[in-house]
Amino acid sequence: MTRDAALRDQTRSRAARPRFGPAALLMNLTVYPLMALWTLLGIAIFPLIFPGWKLVTGWGSDRIMRHLIWLYGRGWLLLMSPFVRFRREGLTVAGIRPPAILIVNHRSFFDTYCMALLPVYDITFAVRAWPFRMFWYGGFMRLARYLDVENLSWEECVAAGRRVFAAHGFLLFFPEGHRSRDGRLQRFYGGAFKLARETGVPVIPLCITGTDVLLPPGRFWLQPARVTLRALPPVHPSQFPGPSGHLDLRRFVRDRMVEQLNGGTTEQRPTRV
Repeated sequence: MTRDAALRDQTRSRAARPRFGPAALLMNLTVYPLMALWTLLGIAIFPLIFPGWKLVTGWGSDRIMRHLIWLYGRGWLLLMSPFVRFRREGLTVAGIRPPAILIVNHRSFFDTYCMALLPVYDITFAVRAWPFRMFWYGGFMRLARYLDVENLSWEECVAAGRRVFAAHGFLLFFPEGHRSRDGRLQRFYGGAFKLARETGVPVIPLCITGTDVLLPPGRFWLQPARVTLRALPPVHPSQFPGPSGHLDLRRFVRDRMVEQLNGGTTEQRPTRV
């Protein structure tokens, strides 16, 4: 490990330690109850809002649900704003054009909430099975036609992806599969990149930082933080031909994200003897 890498690890370790100051105490005493109320309010008024949304917009039920989920996330950002500084970089409607696959690193339970920072709402999440088991969210996720990638066959995933792209939407993956425990970018699974190659849609890497300070894995105590969501330039799968093209695409995207998350330093690969 280089000296710079060691210093970054020490900085991450210090930042992730909870500081039990007055701001953190006030944050935990207010944000959790307000989040519960915001969620209960959303569930309570949903039967009233949903038909009206459909009548006014004429949209399909899944698109309406994705819009409402995005608005719910915007409300969460507002609740957090006294304690968390949110910043967006490279996130414009002109710069993030559908159809596309969004690739996001994963550091915290709240990473999904932070997707409300995106300037677009028609995003279909492709996630593992466990979020669908949360009774207060599962029904809404199914109505939004989110993808349970653990229980869908590859053919079903491709068909669902083509449906999303035909409607000029976005499909979002957390390719690490689970949250990083140390802030480092983990190994990427290949499904999102195989799908990009098969459908021909570009991949847009998104780098999120600061949520591992806000709420890292294994901790329930919230901490004030600065959260940044940064979009990198789209990567087109046509740049990676051949039978191993999806592996080359995966490696290229991951390397670009590592470089961004490490402040311009690429990850050192082990030397083969």
